[in-house]
Amino acid sequence: MSSVLFDEPGPRARRRIRIATVLGVLATLALAALAVRQFAANGQLAADRWLPYATWPMWRYLLDGLWSTILSAVVAAALSMAFGLVLALGRLSSRRWLRAPATAYIEVVRTIPALLLVYVVLFALPKYGLDLPLFWKLVVPLTASNAAAFAEIFRAGILSVERGQTEAGLAVGLTRGQTMRMIVLPQAARRVLPSIVSQSVGLLKDTSLGFIVSYGELFYSGKVLVAYNGLLIQTYIVIALIYLVVNASLSKLARVLERRSSARA
Repeated sequence: MSSVLFDEPGPRARRRIRIATVLGVLATLALAALAVRQFAANGQLAADRWLPYATWPMWRYLLDGLWSTILSAVVAAALSMAFGLVLALGRLSSRRWLRAPATAYIEVVRTIPALLLVYVVLFALPKYGLDLPLFWKLVVPLTASNAAAFAEIFRAGILSVERGQTEAGLAVGLTRGQTMRMIVLPQAARRVLPSIVSQSVGLLKDTSLGFIVSYGELFYSGKVLVAYNGLLIQTYIVIALIYLVVNASLSKLARVLERRSSARA
């Protein structure tokens, strides 16, 4: 039995949606045109202000920042998924001493901004003798924040697997742990893979918080570059385009995985 979150829009609703979409696109184009006009009026579109970004040393510096961004995102995502899976299993446990702390962690951390966790790692922990390297000052708070989100994704995936799968595993002599590991989790992982990729896109964007701890990710590299060459508009437009390409690629991957998952279903 399938379920939906909302009813299929009727003809009038679809017409209103189309009108709203067209108006939104026109407003966006108008704002973009106004921005381009202002940039041109202030000389920001002059060729000499963009020529530095046609040189390899400039791109090598930005690509080094992009590599640091990707590295921190990959490590944080891997740790978040592992910790999130543990939290999800703990929240679904029948043992209260496991379920209660896992539930408390998920519910509390989901309400705390990742920025606040970065400040905790940056300012609070050193007072207690725990001064982490710059890389981990970014990765640890991102892991702590995203683990709660991944936990809910995994929990939703596990709950989506038909109860009969678990009963079948127990019926053939498997323990609950074996049933979860061999039957339920593989199916749940396939179902939530698009959501995992989407959450990873958000995590990648959160690495921009690295500028707070002076970690050399892409956004911080742009900040240093602006202080060096004074090309603020040009630098951040280029960085925005890099983020756009990377995140659009990940979003495209999520849509492809979602279509393949739907086709298998």
